[in-house]
Amino acid sequence: MTSPASPGPAGTVRPGGRTARVREAVREATLAELAEKGFEGLTVEGVARRSGVHKTTVYRRWGSVEGLAADALDLAGGEPWPVPDTGTVEGDLRELTRLVLTGFADPGTGPVSTAFISAATRNQVVAKALHAFFAARHRQSAPIVTRAVARGELPEGTDAADVIRTAVAPLYYRLFVSGEPVDEAVADRVAAAALAAARAGAFAAPGG
Repeated sequence: MTSPASPGPAGTVRPGGRTARVREAVREATLAELAEKGFEGLTVEGVARRSGVHKTTVYRRWGSVEGLAADALDLAGGEPWPVPDTGTVEGDLRELTRLVLTGFADPGTGPVSTAFISAATRNQVVAKALHAFFAARHRQSAPIVTRAVARGELPEGTDAADVIRTAVAPLYYRLFVSGEPVDEAVADRVAAAALAAARAGAFAAPGG
C-alpha cells in the first residue's frame, strides 16, 4: 500500500534473461524520467536515451508513454514489499499509514508516485494499471487483518481490503484533493479511525 514508486525489498533479483533485463532497464529509465520531468515531460525518446535501449525497440514493445507508465506499474505491483508485522493490528495499521506518508515525502519516490496518480486521472491505460497496482497492494496487505482476526483483535469476516482502504484513503484525499497538510500525527489518527471502525464490525460481513 506504499506509493506506486516504492521499491521491492533490497536485493530483489528479477528472474529472466535479456528480455527481462531490457524491461527492467526501461522501467528504471521511466521512473527516473518521471521523477525529473513528471508525466507531462515523459517521452519515449528520453526513456530510450536513459535506458540505452534503441528507440525503435521501445516503440515496438511499449508503444507510447502511457504504455511505459503502465508497464512500470505492472512490474511494481508484482514485487513483494515488507508488510508491517508489529504483533498488533494497531501497530500494523499505524506503520502502514506511515509508510504511505514517507513514500510520498521521499524526494526520490514521491514525485514519481505523484506523476502516476496525475496521469491516471487523465489516461485510461495508466488508470487501469494503477488500479491493478493498488489491488495487488491490498492483497499483500491482507495479512494485517487476517492475523488480527486470528488473534481475536477484529471480528470474524472482517474484509481486509476495506480496512486497508479506509486506513490510507484519507491520506490520498489530503495529498491530492484537499491539499491539507499531512504529517505523522495525521497518519496515526487515520490508522486509529480505521481500527475503531473495524473493531466495531463496520467491515465484517453479516453473520461473520
